[in-house]
Amino acid sequence: MAVAVNGETELARKRRVRRMARELAVIHPDAHCELDFTNPLELAVATVLSAQCTDVRVNQTTPALFAKYRTAADYAGADRVELEEMIRPTGFFRNKAASLMGLGQQLVDRFGGELPRSLPQLVTLPGIGRKTANVVLGNAFGVPGITVDTHFQRLVNRWAWTEEEDPVKIEHAVGALVEKRDWTMLSHRVIFHGRRVCHARKPACGACPLAGMCPSYGLGPVDPAEAVKLLKGPRVAEIAALAGVTA
Repeated sequence: MAVAVNGETELARKRRVRRMARELAVIHPDAHCELDFTNPLELAVATVLSAQCTDVRVNQTTPALFAKYRTAADYAGADRVELEEMIRPTGFFRNKAASLMGLGQQLVDRFGGELPRSLPQLVTLPGIGRKTANVVLGNAFGVPGITVDTHFQRLVNRWAWTEEEDPVKIEHAVGALVEKRDWTMLSHRVIFHGRRVCHARKPACGACPLAGMCPSYGLGPVDPAEAVKLLKGPRVAEIAALAGVTA
């Protein structure tokens, strides 16, 4: 029988992953897509802008953008200089403007101005890779998808859910461990945990409700009083309580 790096069988790993997934649902009942949008096109645009940029900054930028550019045709016919200036705060604005204009044109030319609802079609569009496609599918169309961003990749490796490093291989490996219907929400919960608890440089190990199932426990401070100070977000007290710690 295949054995994982940390010594557990594949069956044991699947059971642990599913226990952790259930616990994540308890830890982060508020998990959701943190990009603001009202339709599939807006979500696709926001996700393109989120590359190398925080969701907070994107959400500060998109209200004016969405008010001016309402359709794919609007992006296709945009004045490049004006569009670049509007999205400048998100960084890499020239490349992103080119992607958005190309996206708009491709949607007009090939899909009647509407985003397609399949991953193979979405990934043929400018600025849309598998990560963006899965975000759009899962959150705008209700089609289950796993979003492998930097937080997701970091955590599933720390948790020994997979030893893969390539995002596509991670997507398939994790997808084989959990029910397909759970893919989208699992992605949100893992990402929430990465932003609020299991930070890149200093995870809050001593205040993490998943500590007992985590093979990387001890990577961050294990002292509860020190660890709880690292928790972020609006539910610090609740998360700490689930770990048996007082915030």
